[in-house]
Amino acid sequence: MALPTPVSPSTSRAPGQLFSGPPPRHRSSRAGMVSHSPAPRRDAHDASRGRYSHISTDAFSDDFYHAASSRRRSPWAALAAAPVGLYKTSVARFGRRRGPALLCFCCLALILTSLAFHSRFVSKRRSWPLVGGASTVVFGKEQLRKIWEWEILSGHYPSSRPIPTDIGFTTPPSNPALPSSAALKSPTASDGGIVTYTVGTGAERIYPEIKNRLPEFGHPPRPIPGSVADLDIILENCDFDTGKYVRDCHEFLRLGAGLDSHARLRREDLEFLRYIYVLDGEGDHITRRDENTTASLDPPPHKRASTDWEHDLPLPSHSQYNTGNRQSSPCAEDDPRIFHMFWAGPFTDKPYMAMMAFLFTQNLGLHLENPASENNVCRPQLWLWVSRGPADTMPSSTAYDEMLEELRNNPWASPFLHPRFKGIIEFHLWNTTEQLDNIDELRDDWRRLGDKLLSSQDADVEKEAQKQVGSSVALDGKTKETHATYNKLPVILSDLVRFVLCHRYGGVYLDVDMLFLRDWEELWGWPGAFSYRWSHEDRYNTAVLRLRRGSALGTFLLRTALRNGFDFHPITVTQYLKEAHMERLLFRVPDALFDPAWLNTDHRKPRPWSSIEYLQRDRPAQPFFTDFDNFFNTPPEMSGAPSVVGFDSFFRGAFLYHYHNEWWKPFDTARFWPDLGPRFAESEKMGRAAVANKSTAYPIGIIPNDKRDLDWATVLKRTFEAYIRGERPNMYGEWIRF
Repeated sequence: MALPTPVSPSTSRAPGQLFSGPPPRHRSSRAGMVSHSPAPRRDAHDASRGRYSHISTDAFSDDFYHAASSRRRSPWAALAAAPVGLYKTSVARFGRRRGPALLCFCCLALILTSLAFHSRFVSKRRSWPLVGGASTVVFGKEQLRKIWEWEILSGHYPSSRPIPTDIGFTTPPSNPALPSSAALKSPTASDGGIVTYTVGTGAERIYPEIKNRLPEFGHPPRPIPGSVADLDIILENCDFDTGKYVRDCHEFLRLGAGLDSHARLRREDLEFLRYIYVLDGEGDHITRRDENTTASLDPPPHKRASTDWEHDLPLPSHSQYNTGNRQSSPCAEDDPRIFHMFWAGPFTDKPYMAMMAFLFTQNLGLHLENPASENNVCRPQLWLWVSRGPADTMPSSTAYDEMLEELRNNPWASPFLHPRFKGIIEFHLWNTTEQLDNIDELRDDWRRLGDKLLSSQDADVEKEAQKQVGSSVALDGKTKETHATYNKLPVILSDLVRFVLCHRYGGVYLDVDMLFLRDWEELWGWPGAFSYRWSHEDRYNTAVLRLRRGSALGTFLLRTALRNGFDFHPITVTQYLKEAHMERLLFRVPDALFDPAWLNTDHRKPRPWSSIEYLQRDRPAQPFFTDFDNFFNTPPEMSGAPSVVGFDSFFRGAFLYHYHNEWWKPFDTARFWPDLGPRFAESEKMGRAAVANKSTAYPIGIIPNDKRDLDWATVLKRTFEAYIRGERPNMYGEWIRF
């Protein structure tokens, strides 16, 4: 092989260069792209590499491959490599021992933080872990089973829903509130011998078709005396958790009760929609229970130490449940039909409207000359309990006379002192000391609470006590009072009042901001306790509370609250019942019956990062409210309906409407007085004088000083007042007689 031609001394050659002169022709195109820059300065490292120092070694380095792989690696691959990188970083900075330990600690903290945020914002519990997690249970399993047994044998559990297995019945208790044909589920080996169903010993149930008969047409019929609304069937057709709509629930309630029989449009077989029943025969008479009907089981572990449990649970003899008592007397002695309401502050149009709705809907016999003798039904009563102090613990001896004098001089209250309403509407003075001293479960212990007598979640009682009691109604709509600023001390007191009144007197407690929409006969027939659901939440709203007088469930609630700060807030009461497995003794009625607009006005966020989810607005209840203010200030696009369709189309089928604390908004701005006709002229005169300088004019109205389109609140007020004036019948076609 020929040797290369020696390079002449005039030609410079870089170290390691083998050839000189121009590059070969086949590489001329590439050579033209090469930048002929001066040779870099050689350092010691290059010198050590000898004549091959010009050859790049990047392709053999780790950095070359890592950089290339990072350019081609997907985000998932980078994420998968992150733990390795974190591990190497921790070792490099903190050492082989402390580095991994610190890394594990940080990972554990991240996991626990994520779980905490999930518990607070995503889970159904909606609370921080370990915050408020102390158990509220104050009774052992034996005592809880005793409460369940008392309620069942007293006929206060007419439901076919199973008893919680945690109660631990080993033999099924007799249930006089269920028919003897009720299905019985025998315990199996997998149940551990625990029974969850009762043995029905009561009368059979007959579900009749309810509708008008000629010539009584145009108004719905009154409920059958002694009839009962089956809340189990209602729950099946109205439960939000199973996707039922409030609109469909109201249609079901209307059809089953015959409320739309004068304008019925459905022609299919509607037998499956029947939810109202009457009892066939007297059933069995249950005698005093045998204390040894159930076996003793070991109590389950609770957060509260067993030494803090209530070991002595004195209960009276259970009620002598006998359906024959209904036939011998319209009203049962142990089950008075009393609606309790509580009011603090000046008497306004809010309690006035609650009482007017009561007169318009309930079976009071006001169309008869002598209702007490001619009306063969149990007439309900409405008791308004009036508060005259911050807590009413020590009212003066003249407090009752002063209350009556104030009522006589109040335009909104004085009409109900008329002799025609005697025996059906009563005013009572609330006395905290007298009430609590007459409750066996509280008499000896409530004074130990001292200034902590009133407690409700995280409410600042001292701050609320400094505010003015009562709300002033703003006729011009300009008020600075809101749900966040009004005095909540009466609300906190009312949380206690409702449980005390229902346990001592029996009956049903209702908040004043509720309006009756139909007769309650069928609900009075349900012998068990009930409240209703808090919108879509898994808890109670005790704005409606039904308890039997002196019941074991009432004893449980009062004693549990006493040992847990005397807190009767609905959220806390839900916790009492849930942790002690007592929820099914207080039936949670769907809110469509008592609060029909709540779901449409409410919303939820399933996840903190998700958008707001409005509820059932694709098929809303009627009328369609997106805010509770729509009741008092109906939007223009919906304001044509109230005057046209009126009361008969206002949530037809529901039992109540709840407008949620809008105390400062008037029902009728243009006629802000009791418009009840000449018989109540003095009340009207006082009302007109009170607003002489506050009336609001509406020049666009077709009638002077009136709105062009009437709001729903105004239409309902004028409807009730027209009934008292004798210009129209009530919702059942009955004309009042004085």
